[in-house]
Amino acid sequence: MEAITQKLFELSDTKYRDFNAKLLPTVNKATIIGVRTPALRKLAKEITGSTEANNFMQELPHTYYDENQLHTFLISACKDYDICMEQIENFLPYIDNWATCDQLSPKILQKNPQDLLLRIQKWLASEHTYTIRFGIKMLMSFYLDTGFCHQYLAWVASVRSEEYYVKMMIAWYFATALAKQYDAAVPYLEQKKLEQWTHRKTIQKACESYRITTEQKTYLRTLR
Repeated sequence: MEAITQKLFELSDTKYRDFNAKLLPTVNKATIIGVRTPALRKLAKEITGSTEANNFMQELPHTYYDENQLHTFLISACKDYDICMEQIENFLPYIDNWATCDQLSPKILQKNPQDLLLRIQKWLASEHTYTIRFGIKMLMSFYLDTGFCHQYLAWVASVRSEEYYVKMMIAWYFATALAKQYDAAVPYLEQKKLEQWTHRKTIQKACESYRITTEQKTYLRTLR
């Protein structure tokens, strides 16, 4: 067994593994070691930049879910945009669950917003569930505030997929857009530009949000 994998097994928490397995229906429970997130973060911090870590990141696909989680923290620790993006592109095809996808969010990506937008457009056109989900998540994370543009809403609304984890991310994106860019986002519901399930889920998530006013929630419910 490789040294890093051995370390992960030493950090295993059986109860946490069993709990996590219930949240990850697309992941084989036998591949979940059960390492808690703080322990993964600590290990990533300890080995970041080492030859051991670099070799580990080249050994794809990984066998264990926890290895994939560790991989996201190692990528997120990268301080060079180009290297980080190369690592992301290498890793994206191997992501097989929502948790690993959503954990991947390197702050260094904010350093080159124009290049990132080009990458996002490519990811949204992917046939891989979690590559699409990651692209939408990047738009939600970095382009709903000062970098917002109306066309980004159209990009997400144009995504069509039967995959639950894509549709849920679209709903999450639009619910967040309603909280941050209400006037721009609400026409997508008024004009029913989203697929029906996603439309209803967006309204549900928006109505659960503390960032949306009572008056706005009352109106959104009329759009169901």
